[in-house]
Amino acid sequence: MNREKSFVKNLGVLSIGTFLPKLLSFVTLPILTAYLTKEDYGTYDFVCTIVSLLLPAVTLQIQSAAFRFLIECRSDQQKTKSVISNMMVFTLSVSFIFMMVIFFYMQFMSQIVKIEIVAYFFFDILLATVQQVARGLGKNLVYSISAIISSIANLAAIYLTVYCARKGLVGVLAALVASVLFAFIYIAVSIKIWKFIDWKLLSGNQLKALLKYSWPMVPNNLSSWVLAASDRIVITAVLGVEANAVYAVANKIPNLLKILQSTFTYAWQENASIAVNDKDAGEYYSKMFDTMFCFLSVAVAAIFVVLPILFQILIKGDYEAAYIQIPILLIALMLNCMAVYMGGIYVAHMKTVNVGITTVVAALINLSIDLLFVKKIGVFAGSLSTLISYAVLLVYRMFDAKRIERIHYSYPRIISLLLILSVMGYLTIQRNMLLQIMDVFLFCIILFGYNRPILYSIWSIIKKQIN
Repeated sequence: MNREKSFVKNLGVLSIGTFLPKLLSFVTLPILTAYLTKEDYGTYDFVCTIVSLLLPAVTLQIQSAAFRFLIECRSDQQKTKSVISNMMVFTLSVSFIFMMVIFFYMQFMSQIVKIEIVAYFFFDILLATVQQVARGLGKNLVYSISAIISSIANLAAIYLTVYCARKGLVGVLAALVASVLFAFIYIAVSIKIWKFIDWKLLSGNQLKALLKYSWPMVPNNLSSWVLAASDRIVITAVLGVEANAVYAVANKIPNLLKILQSTFTYAWQENASIAVNDKDAGEYYSKMFDTMFCFLSVAVAAIFVVLPILFQILIKGDYEAAYIQIPILLIALMLNCMAVYMGGIYVAHMKTVNVGITTVVAALINLSIDLLFVKKIGVFAGSLSTLISYAVLLVYRMFDAKRIERIHYSYPRIISLLLILSVMGYLTIQRNMLLQIMDVFLFCIILFGYNRPILYSIWSIIKKQIN
C-alpha cells in the first residue's frame, strides 16, 4: 500500500474516532449553556483545562514514546511487550501517587467534587495510555470506537445528570468520569492489554530509552497548554469565572478545527514516521503541507458562512459577547493546525527537543500578551494572544523544519488565503445579509480557485466507484 492510500485509510478510520464523536459533543453545548450557571460552566471548563495540563507533566509524556517505539517493533512480540510493560508500570505508579496529592490539596472543594476530579484525572491518564498503545499496535479502529463510546457515554450522562436531574457541576463532572472510564475499559479489553504486561521485562534501560524520547515533549505539552489555556487562567484570575465562561463559549465553534486537526494529526504522525527514510520525503511533506493549508482554509471559510446561524442554534444564554471573538480564534486555530502538522515532521525525525523549543517560544509570547493587555481590552486579550502566538509558532517551525528536511512553501498562496479569510472574518462580525452573500462568494473562490486538485481527486474517486 503506497503512502497516500495508507494515509487516506488511516485518516478515514481515525476520523470515526475524532471528528464524529466531537460533533456529538456539540449536542451537549445547548444543555450546558442553558442549565449550568456561568460560575459552574466556568469551573467545569477550568477543571478540564487543569487536567489537560497535569496529564503530560505527571506521565512525562511517556505515552507518545510508546506510540513511536511500537511503530518500529510491531513485528517483534518481545520488544512490544517490553515497551508496553515498562510504560504501564511507570504510568500507573506516578499517576496513583499524584492522584493522592491532588485529593488532599483541593481543600476548597466539596468532598464529592474532589472525588470526581481525582477519578477523572486517573482514568483520563489510563485512557490516554491505552489509546497510544492501540495506535502503536496499528489498531486504529479500536481507538476510534473507544472515542465514540466515550462521546456517547458523556452525552447520555450529561442528559441524565444535568438536564434531567439538574445536578449542575456535580452532574457534568460525573459525565466526564463516565466517558473516560467506559472508553478505557473498552480499549483495555479489546487489545487485551494484560497479555502485553510481563514483569520479567521491566528494564531500567528500556524505561530510560522511552523517557529520553518523551521528556522533551513535556515542555512542548506544557507550552501547548499555556498556549491553549493561559488565556483562561489569566481571564479567570483578573476578570472572574463569568468572563472565562464567555471566552470558553467563544472557543467552542472554533474547536471544530481542532477536531479536523486531531483527525489529521494522528494519521499524519504515523504516515510521516513511515515515510521519513524515503528519498522524496521532502517533496512529499511539501505537497501535504499545501494540501492541508488549502483544506483548512475551506473549512474556516465554510464556518464563516454558517456562523451567524450556527451560533444561534448552539449557544443559549447571555453569551453574545463571545460572537465577535470567534473569527479571530478560527484563524488562530487554523494556524495552530498547520504548526501541529510541522510538529509531525519533528516526531518523524525524533527531533522532540525542537518541538519543545518552538512551542515554548510561542507560549511565552501568548502569556506575555495576556498579562499585558487583559486589563485594557478584557477578553479580547485572549483572542489576540492566541492569534499572534500561533502565527509565530507556525512561521518558526516552517523555517526551522527546513534544517532537517527539504520542504518548499507556496508563499503567495499562503498569504492570499490568509487575506481572504481575514476579510471574511470581518464581514461575518457585521451580521449583515448583503455582507454574508459576499462571504459566500469568497468561500467559492477558496473552494474552486485554490482546491481544484483536491476536488478533482475526489471526483475521480467518485467516478471510479460509479463505474
